[in-house]
Amino acid sequence: MNFGYHKLYIGGKLVDAVSGKRQPVICPADNEEVAEIAWAGSKDAGLALEAAQKGFEYWSKLSLAQRTEWMTKLRSAILDKEDKLRKAMVYEMGKTYTGAWEDIEAVINALEWYPSAMKNLRDEQIPDYENTHTHRMVHQPAGVAVAYLAWNFPLLNIGFKLGPALASGCSLIIKPSEYSPLSAYLIGEILHDIDFPAGVVNILCGPPDEVATTMTKSRIPAVLTMIGSTATGKKVIADSTTSIKKLGMELGGNAPFIVFEDADIEKALDLGIALKYGNNGQICVAANRIFVHKNIYAKFLGAYIERASKLKLGHGPDADADMGPMVSRKDRDRMFDLIEDAIGKGATLEYGGNIPEGKEKGNWMQPTVLSGMTPEMHVFRKETFGPIASLMPFETDDEVLNLSNDTEYGLASYIFTNDHKRIERFSRDLQFGEIQINGVKYSIYLPHGGIKNSGIGHDCSHLALDDYLVKKRISMAL
Repeated sequence: MNFGYHKLYIGGKLVDAVSGKRQPVICPADNEEVAEIAWAGSKDAGLALEAAQKGFEYWSKLSLAQRTEWMTKLRSAILDKEDKLRKAMVYEMGKTYTGAWEDIEAVINALEWYPSAMKNLRDEQIPDYENTHTHRMVHQPAGVAVAYLAWNFPLLNIGFKLGPALASGCSLIIKPSEYSPLSAYLIGEILHDIDFPAGVVNILCGPPDEVATTMTKSRIPAVLTMIGSTATGKKVIADSTTSIKKLGMELGGNAPFIVFEDADIEKALDLGIALKYGNNGQICVAANRIFVHKNIYAKFLGAYIERASKLKLGHGPDADADMGPMVSRKDRDRMFDLIEDAIGKGATLEYGGNIPEGKEKGNWMQPTVLSGMTPEMHVFRKETFGPIASLMPFETDDEVLNLSNDTEYGLASYIFTNDHKRIERFSRDLQFGEIQINGVKYSIYLPHGGIKNSGIGHDCSHLALDDYLVKKRISMAL
């Protein structure tokens, strides 16, 4: 399938890059070209900044009701193009067609939910103890926002930024990953087709050192928000200091998945498989380190291997598949390095670890299970971001709590137990921004954010609005 050529969306227009450069979009299933996009440079980034500044001047003055009307129009237009958008994600980064619905659902939910969240945001009244003044805190849009997005959920990530930015009154520049720009460019075409107000949303992709650095160092953005690696987040923070900007960052994760002997084992197995191999393990909240109590470890490991071995690999809109290819050959080959390091340090390869037969052309990887993980291994220390499950037995609560917290990251964590005292302790002492107990739930209205090196602020929920709003105190003498 070929999607043809797609232009930048800047200032309400679909335009070629100033340089005229184009970049192929490569399908990870066979490493063949499936589309071509205009490839932005620093001059295009400058034009996007100028357009966004003008867009902000217009958009921020609209009433919430007017902004909501435009957001509803965009939501309907995205639903009309659902099939094409889902296929774009399938071919640009290897997502399954079924899995691509999660992205569509996220962006349409964000466009619907955030106007209501903004409407419910009330001015704060502050009492005056001397009875000489009235005081209130009001919210106003911060200004131009720039969003740098990861490739693993191309439209979900856009939705997490587009919803709160537009509802708050900010204009937005979206820079998708060079691995998955196609679906973002299609959103630009939808915005153009519905005559969305010029400059309010701008979409471009190009070399990060040119495009992202130009925008990060500019004094125009009031907000820098991103979803990506901790290393990239540190660079953005360092480059941003040309002016004081609001920062919102969802960065790397190294989630512990803890199964105690009193847990519902079947539920833990179901979610342990889903959270590891969903989206091919390319998820920041994936079950990265699986800790299982020693009394049920052998049973759990055997059942886990059996389930992993039944996962179906496939690609395309009609494929009945649980997993697709990994996004790039580089990322796939990194899996082999992790496996080699783990085995060299004493782990056992229980299943997988190879390229599936007949799928040598793309970036395919078998679902893989390693037992005997230890803290010395890279699979313990690093965010795997791939289909490698690493398991380790534990004996005591203190032991597994220390192992879980022994990481620079602090995004998601999962525990399975029916002991209420244990739940209370682990809820308090696990050093993660999200602690999910005996189940998993993510939604647009639930806060999503990390601590330590996993980020600043939150995506989703009313808390995401904080990134795009500034507060002003208004005091009036009586």
